Amino acid sequence: MIAHEKKLNNLFLYWLSISLVLVFLIIIVGGLTRLTNSGLSITQWELFKGILPPLNNSTWERYFNLYKEIPQYKLLNNNMSLVEFKIIFYWEYFHRILARFIGLFFIIPLCFFYMSNKINKKYLRICNLVFFLILLQGIVGWYMVKSGLIDDITVSHYRLSLHLIIAFTIISIIFWLIINIIEKTLKKFFTFSQKNLFFLSLIIIIYIQIILGAFVSGLDAGKIYQTWPMMGYTYFPKDITIKTFVDFYNFNNHSLVQFYHRNLAYLITIYILTISYYIFKNNLKKLYSPIKIVLFFLLLQIILGIFTLISGLNIFLASAHQISSVLMVLSVINLYYFAAK
Repeated sequence: MIAHEKKLNNLFLYWLSISLVLVFLIIIVGGLTRLTNSGLSITQWELFKGILPPLNNSTWERYFNLYKEIPQYKLLNNNMSLVEFKIIFYWEYFHRILARFIGLFFIIPLCFFYMSNKINKKYLRICNLVFFLILLQGIVGWYMVKSGLIDDITVSHYRLSLHLIIAFTIISIIFWLIINIIEKTLKKFFTFSQKNLFFLSLIIIIYIQIILGAFVSGLDAGKIYQTWPMMGYTYFPKDITIKTFVDFYNFNNHSLVQFYHRNLAYLITIYILTISYYIFKNNLKKLYSPIKIVLFFLLLQIILGIFTLISGLNIFLASAHQISSVLMVLSVINLYYFAAK
């Protein structure tokens, strides 16, 4: 009986670990879908109908004709051939298929673990939250796509940021739960105390940076200034006019959004170096390995960010920058977990 229960708990951990990898993968695919401007290639939700890709020429023509009706084709891609359309179609198709697979992969084993009555109920309640967020993500994904079908050639950067932050929330919750299971405990994520706030604030700042990164991506703001460390020839971009306090919050301004994204990166760097100093000064040996991992991904993220910018937004560097951001978040969560009281 004990051996069977141990086997189920190990299976539960393996399931969560694979779920983590799948969410990580869909974040990568979603990023590439955005970078290749493929997200609007399928103009209908087709929750069940779109499981299979087009299997004949008439179906391909139907999808292509639907794409021809939206502003992105009319204003940006009116010379696109059917062969070129198939490329962007498959990026979005694979993104949607992977999302469906994740939903099924999560709910079916979750039901099994509930029926087994051997898994910690608190762990299962957290899994319920994850599944709710997965469902919500599907709705938000379509809500995002709809914003680019009528009046614009791309999706709303606000809706894009919401879609991305939900994905990061899902992977963060799963990662936190996995650590809890490995450590055989149940630490709460948001435990506000004087000691925890120092580390928890870093996660909050990084999440804000992810939102700004989505704004940069959604607006293609990285194309405005592709120089570093200056934006053009100045620190503060010359094409920004600040007349009132409200102008500081104009997140539709491409240059201003890029300026904020750059400078928040500087703040994060200083913050992490400060935390590192605090850890080593106070000889917090249990945090040595976690902070070294954070410092590694911080350095990698800085390098990739700079080279993505000055390369003219090379798609491989841009994708690597996004992948590194996920690993950066997980490394900071890992640090917070072992620092949390």
